[in-house]
Amino acid sequence: MLLPIFSEQSRQTLCPSDSQTPNRNMMENTAVITSTLANEEFDRNVPRICGVCGDKATGFHFNAMTCEGCKGFFRRSMKRKASFTCPFNGSCTITKDNRRHCQACRLKRCVDIGMMKEFILTDEEVQRKKDLIQRRKDEEAQREAQREAQRPRLSEDQSQVIATLVEAHHKTYDDSYSDFNRFRPPVREGPVTRSASRAASLHSLSDASSDSFSHSPESVDTKLMNFSNLLMMYQDQGGSPDSNDDDGSKLSMLPHLADLVSYSIQKVIGFAKMIPGFRELTAEDQIALLKSSAIEVIMLRSNQSFNLEDMSWSCGGPDFKYCVNDVTKAGHTLELLEPLVKFQVGLKKLNLHEEEHVLLMAICLLSPDRPGVQDHGRIEALQDRLSETLQAYIRLHHPGGRLVYARMIQKLADLRSLNEEHSKQYRSLSFQPEHSMQLTPLVLEVFGSEFTRVSPI
Repeated sequence: MLLPIFSEQSRQTLCPSDSQTPNRNMMENTAVITSTLANEEFDRNVPRICGVCGDKATGFHFNAMTCEGCKGFFRRSMKRKASFTCPFNGSCTITKDNRRHCQACRLKRCVDIGMMKEFILTDEEVQRKKDLIQRRKDEEAQREAQREAQRPRLSEDQSQVIATLVEAHHKTYDDSYSDFNRFRPPVREGPVTRSASRAASLHSLSDASSDSFSHSPESVDTKLMNFSNLLMMYQDQGGSPDSNDDDGSKLSMLPHLADLVSYSIQKVIGFAKMIPGFRELTAEDQIALLKSSAIEVIMLRSNQSFNLEDMSWSCGGPDFKYCVNDVTKAGHTLELLEPLVKFQVGLKKLNLHEEEHVLLMAICLLSPDRPGVQDHGRIEALQDRLSETLQAYIRLHHPGGRLVYARMIQKLADLRSLNEEHSKQYRSLSFQPEHSMQLTPLVLEVFGSEFTRVSPI
């Protein structure tokens, strides 16, 4: 058998003398530099090739780019201080398929491409490295456990409250709007009041720009500004929108919208009954809360059908698509409708989750400062429970959104102003017998000034 023919450098690498053995720290530094340079020169889009056998390389091992097979071969050979001989002339070509045929030439090739035994860790060093890796894994697992413990989460009670409210909403809000067919039919023809005429212009403004309208905040704000400017133009022309209407006695949409509001009140009552703690209140407090908050909850709920593209409420088919013009034909003026549309746009832009929406409705309904309320403390405790649940949900789903809760609560303040204007316009409408007779008994009870029983609760 012939000994493999090694270069001088190869022999020195395989069998270095004491004087030639490099300092380990120096070799480690050299490895880092060599690996860094090689990585910088290496194109990540080009497959890595083992410098020994041409197989797919897995990285730099012992100072050279090699596959796992040649890496293991070199380590075993150095640790065993193996001495191989070549059966030929010591110049075999090493490939992936024949690399096991001549260990001598394979080892020589390892040395020729720069693999160095000084980079092979001892058993103790290998164990220390494994221990270090395990320690780091344990430390990271501990840090992750701490982060998990600090991560916002809902309590079991809060999760149950949300689930109950979502179920209550689903049971009392039919998004197919199939019941609308049972209302007195909408009548959009007939005498046009000044408010209706102006509202029609506003609706035309929406239609004219709907084709190019996008849902970006800038587009919504621009459209809303146009809406407000047109309203101001009408107001500058003098007087209240309906102050001099000769044909104001005929409100063609009043019967239909009165039925719609009456239906909505029934659904709000059904929703309220399922709010945790509401049924435990006295009948007087339940009635007081419902009478004073019903229109606000209806306005909140109507946001689900509000369409940003044309500032209308779409409740199924074309007969049940309501624009500002339609509502003016039920006796309401733009003093209510302009802030109402602004409110709907602002609420829509918050992109509330369904869970946030139902919590906001429940918080709105359980307000201890409503007129006629007696047990303020108990109602406040129920509202605080809901507010804490909403804040916990926001912390969980809106990290860093510290203003989200404040924006939601501001919407409740906006609703109070809308409620006040609605009450003023309702009183004006109800004082006219030809109009009040179109209203349902439930609407008259809920929006009336005295706290009569709304329904058996």
